[in-house]
Amino acid sequence: MMYSTSLTPNYSVASNNSALGGHLPQRLFSRREVIPPRNDVLWRIERGAVRTLTWSEDGTFVTLGYWGPEDLIGYSFSKVMPYQIECLTSVEVSIVPPHLWHQDVNALLSHIQQAEELLSIVHRKPMSLRIWQFLVWLSEKFGRDVEQGKLIDLNVTHQEISEVLNTTRVTVTRLLQQFEEEGVLLRHKRRIILRLPKQLTKL
Repeated sequence: MMYSTSLTPNYSVASNNSALGGHLPQRLFSRREVIPPRNDVLWRIERGAVRTLTWSEDGTFVTLGYWGPEDLIGYSFSKVMPYQIECLTSVEVSIVPPHLWHQDVNALLSHIQQAEELLSIVHRKPMSLRIWQFLVWLSEKFGRDVEQGKLIDLNVTHQEISEVLNTTRVTVTRLLQQFEEEGVLLRHKRRIILRLPKQLTKL
């Protein structure tokens, strides 16, 4: 089965040369810690990964986005209630006050682009394509090249994937196993390696 890799996020607008510079106050958060719900600042991620999420009345989690270095995040970005920013790793952030927000328009544009792209993935059909393109999206954002392919350097559980893609954990597990059998996905400890078409002679 051929899986498209035409999904190529354009995050170049959030370059390493941030207009904000390196003179902002910083904070450290540990894995699974929640970033405080402040509307008077934005947080610029210097290191680590977070997810933004909400939940329904029955307690079902809905992941709204994944964010990493160079991304701006904050409660002011959303009108969704409830809304939470959870650290997936240890995270270092810079605190950006409102009078400086206009200085990093590129990062603000990048936030919009990524949110819309993830939203488009959530509506892809069939489910196998939805999951595959989500993995490609993660590999572009959090991946690094290794000998076997593209390693997604983030521990995302089957349950968390199901929360993003509006499906069940059982379905995610089944399709990931299918990808393994087809040779387009490898496991490395608790990480996933994608073998994209350019890394294969034939799928």
